[in-house]
Amino acid sequence: MKLASVAALVAVQCLVPSTASAHPAANTNSQTRSCSLNNGIQHVISITFDNTHLTRDRGGVASDLEQMPNLLNFMTDNGTVSDNNHTILISHTAGGILTSLTGLYPDRHGLTVTNGYGYFKPDGSTAFSTAFKYWTDLVDDVTPTGANDPLPNMVTTGGVTTPAPWVPYTRAGCDYGGVSTANVVLENTKTTPAGDMTKVFGTGSTEWNEAKMNPALAQTDFVGIAIHCAQGGGICNSSANAKDDLLPQEPGGYTGFKGLFGAKYVNPAITNNQPVVKDMSGADITDPAGNPGFPGFDGMPAKVSLAYVAQMQEAGVPITFAYISDAHDNHDLRRASGPGESDYVAALHAYDQAFGAFFDRLAADGINKSNTLFVFTSDENDHFAGGTSTDGTWSHTFCNVSGGQTCPANQIGEVTQNIKALLPNTYTPPIFDMHFDSAPTVYVAKPTAAPPTAAQIREFERKLAAARGIDPYVDPSSPRDVMLFMADTVGEKALHMVNADPRRTPDFTYFANPDYFLTTTNTACPIGDPPSSKVATCVDYHFAWSHGDATEDIGRTWLGLVGPGVQNLGRTSATWSDHADTRPTMLALLGLKDSYEPDGAILADFLQTAAVSRDLRAHHESLVRLHKVYKDIAAPFGPFAHDTLVASTHAIASGSPSDDSHYTSVENSIASLTSQRDTLEAQMRTALTNATFGGPTASEQELKDMIARGRHLLDQASALAANS
Repeated sequence: MKLASVAALVAVQCLVPSTASAHPAANTNSQTRSCSLNNGIQHVISITFDNTHLTRDRGGVASDLEQMPNLLNFMTDNGTVSDNNHTILISHTAGGILTSLTGLYPDRHGLTVTNGYGYFKPDGSTAFSTAFKYWTDLVDDVTPTGANDPLPNMVTTGGVTTPAPWVPYTRAGCDYGGVSTANVVLENTKTTPAGDMTKVFGTGSTEWNEAKMNPALAQTDFVGIAIHCAQGGGICNSSANAKDDLLPQEPGGYTGFKGLFGAKYVNPAITNNQPVVKDMSGADITDPAGNPGFPGFDGMPAKVSLAYVAQMQEAGVPITFAYISDAHDNHDLRRASGPGESDYVAALHAYDQAFGAFFDRLAADGINKSNTLFVFTSDENDHFAGGTSTDGTWSHTFCNVSGGQTCPANQIGEVTQNIKALLPNTYTPPIFDMHFDSAPTVYVAKPTAAPPTAAQIREFERKLAAARGIDPYVDPSSPRDVMLFMADTVGEKALHMVNADPRRTPDFTYFANPDYFLTTTNTACPIGDPPSSKVATCVDYHFAWSHGDATEDIGRTWLGLVGPGVQNLGRTSATWSDHADTRPTMLALLGLKDSYEPDGAILADFLQTAAVSRDLRAHHESLVRLHKVYKDIAAPFGPFAHDTLVASTHAIASGSPSDDSHYTSVENSIASLTSQRDTLEAQMRTALTNATFGGPTASEQELKDMIARGRHLLDQASALAANS
C-alpha cells in the first residue's frame, strides 16, 4: 500500500532545487571513474539511523518508517526491506553501527560494551572510556603510553587494531566519505599524546592549537566529517589540507594514503572551495554558534546528513556512509517524545521531506537504482518506557516512585533506579562500579592487597538476581523482578561479549526489565513543594527510549537494500539476519573482499542469482541451510545465545554460600558448549566466506555434516536451558 500523501509530495517539490547547480561540486568525475566495482555499481550510499523503527511502538500510531513514505516506498518498490534483521549485545549505537561496518561481532571488532565501557586499571580499580573514538585510538588515550590499558579501543584477535572498513574501497580506487559515522571520523578534540588532534594533525599544528585554545570551534571544524581518499590520492589531490591516513596495524600495510578530516577541509573539497554545505532545505549547515561545519552528533537530522551525502557524491566521492540522528528525542527541549506526540510527528515529517528531496536530487545527478547500491538500516530498535496515550500527549514530569507517587496514565520516561537500593539493607557488597544502562555491566574492584573472593562475587550476583522493585508501568503497588537475564564471564563469552582485551571483561552483565535505567546513586526527582531530594527510584521524563537489553523489541530491527543485483521482494520476514551480514552482502555485490573472514554471511536470498558467485549458485540449497544454522549458533540474538543466557540466568540465581554445585555444573556446561560452538562457528564461517569470495569450497557432504553438528549443538543448548 502506498503511503505518500499529496501534502508530502508538494512539500518535497518545494525542497527540491531546480537544478543540481544549486549545489556547487568539485569537478572530480575522474575520481568516480577510477573506482572499480562489480554489477554495474558506480555509487554506494549507506545510511544508518539512530533508533528508527519499522514496527509500531503503540498500535494506534504509525511507525517511524510508515511516517517516512518517501523512504519506505523507495525501498519496498525498488528493493527488499527485511523486518527480521537484528542487532548485537550490548545493543547500543556504537556496537550496532560497528558490527554493520565491519561484518564482525563485538568480540572481534572490540566494542563488546557500548556506548561506553569499563576496564580494570593495573591497581584493580575501574576506569571508563567512551566507545566513540577514532579507529586507531587506544582504550587509555589520556596517559602518554596508555599505561592504564595500552590496547586499541577497536581491538581484534591478537590485541591489534581491527581492520578499518574503508580499506577495501580505497584500495579499489574509491574515495570513502564518512558523515557522522562511528569511529571512521574524528570523534574528539583531545590534545593529549594519544588524542585525535595529536595523532592526525600533530602537536603544535594549527589544528592542534585551535583545539587547545577553542575546543568548541575545533569540534565544528575537525570532528564528525571525513573522506578517506583512494589509492592515488582521489579528491585529496585537490586539497593542500590532506593528511596521512595512518593505519599502522592494517593487514597487508596501508601506506601512501591520504584523508581529509573535518568539515573545514572537506567542505571546500566538495563544493568548489565554498566554506559551507547547504542542507536539503537550502540552509547553511552550521554549529549552534553559526560557524559553518559539523553541527554535532545530535545535530544530524535527515536534511543535514543527506545533504552531505549528496554533496560528496556530486563531487565524485562514490562511497558514502552516513548516520542520521534519532527523531524521538527533542534536542531543543532536551527531553524524550512519545509515540504520536506532535513534535515527534513533525520531526518524522521533516525527515520524509528530506528523503523526497534527496532522491530527486540524486536522480537529477544520474545517481539511481540502476547504478547505485543503497543500504538503509537502524543501529538498534528501542523499548519505549511509558504508559498509554490516546491522543499523543504525554506527561513530561518526574514521578517519585520511592515516595509512593502515583504516575499519570500517560507518564513517559525510564524508571531510574539506584541498583544499590535493590540490595538487602543488611548486606554490604564488594566495592564495584558499573556502566549505567538498562543492561549494566558490573566491574568488581580487585585491589592487589585484598581482592574479593569468587564466593563474595557469587553472593553479590545472587543478591542482585533476587532484586525486586516497583515498575509503575506494570504494577504501581507490587514489587516485581528487576532482572530478566544475567551473564557472568562464561555466559558473556557465549554472547560474543569477551574480546581480546582481558581488562575490559565485566564480572557480569545484568539485563534488566527495559523500563529501568540502572545507576549506582540516587537521582534528583524534583516533585512537590519543596521539590523532593534525591531518591532511589524516579521516573525521569528526559529519557524514554531504552536499548541494550536482550529483548525482542530492542534486538529486532530492519534492513533495506536497493540497487543492481538486489531482488525486489518488498517487505519480507522470510530470512533471519543481523547487522554482521550487511558488510559481506555489500562487498559480494561490489566485487570487493576483506582481509579477514567476516562473522556475517551474504544474504543470498535478497540477491539476484547472477549477482552471486558460481560456488554459491552451485551449492545454493545446502549453503542456505548452512547459513541458517550458522546464524542460529553464532548470532548474539540467535537461539544458542538465548538458551545459554537462560541457563546462565538460572545458574547465577541458584545456590548458596554453602552449596553452589548447580551453578558450577551449569557454568561448566555453558563453557563446554561455547567451546564447541566456537570451533564449529569458525568452520562454518570459512565455508560461507570461501563460497562467497573465493577459496577452497566445502563439499556437499562437509556442508551436511556441519549442519547436523550445528543442529545437535542447538538441541544441547535448548536442553540445558530447560533443565537449568
